Amino acid sequence: MKAVILALLFVFLAVPSWADEAVLAKNNSIQTRIDSIGVKLLNYNKIPKRIVFVYDAFNKKKKMVIDKTLTERQVIVYDELYQYVQTDDELAAMLAREISVAVKSYSGMWGGKIDTVQVALGSKKFEKVADKRAVDYMVNAGYNPLALIVFVNKSCPQKRSDIVSRHNLTSKRLARIYEYITYKYPQFLENNSYVNNEYYQNFLLTSIENRKLLEEKIKSNSTKELKYE
Repeated sequence: MKAVILALLFVFLAVPSWADEAVLAKNNSIQTRIDSIGVKLLNYNKIPKRIVFVYDAFNKKKKMVIDKTLTERQVIVYDELYQYVQTDDELAAMLAREISVAVKSYSGMWGGKIDTVQVALGSKKFEKVADKRAVDYMVNAGYNPLALIVFVNKSCPQKRSDIVSRHNLTSKRLARIYEYITYKYPQFLENNSYVNNEYYQNFLLTSIENRKLLEEKIKSNSTKELKYE
């Protein structure tokens, strides 16, 4: 009986160690995946700035005026956001978007501090530029830019209004990303590997009116910026 109790006690004490090792192995695997895709994006886009990638499995993204992507040139992937990632294309979408922000922090006066503040406080305008740049980064590195639509559609909820917000409505962001891909990288729509993706299908369903506006713009050869809803 004593031997059984000792054996059970050993197992009970050992479980936390096994669990910790499993968690550590999982986190290391995710970090390796992030590093691989992140560095590929940097190299294929010839980005001559030092940017590091950090997987944070324990903390939630803090809502700060200026985050570490801007101040420390770190791309921090919080686990709550990583949960939305399925394919390498989607992870590339997440990282390309953050790299776009980090790159901006290097430009401008005082070592980029002025541009950093401008991006943080006036992010609605910069958001458009950053999304387009992310698309370019993805294509240059061999990733499918439609994954950015899928990732944003999964991870960014739709607010009631963007009038007083520093960020654009998700529906507007998605419409602009789709428009940019339509004009610059139409081959991804012609050979659409995401056509059966449930999140891409949801985007098509919820963007009918915005895509009608784009169709009319294309037919009329207009260069006017569309006011998406």
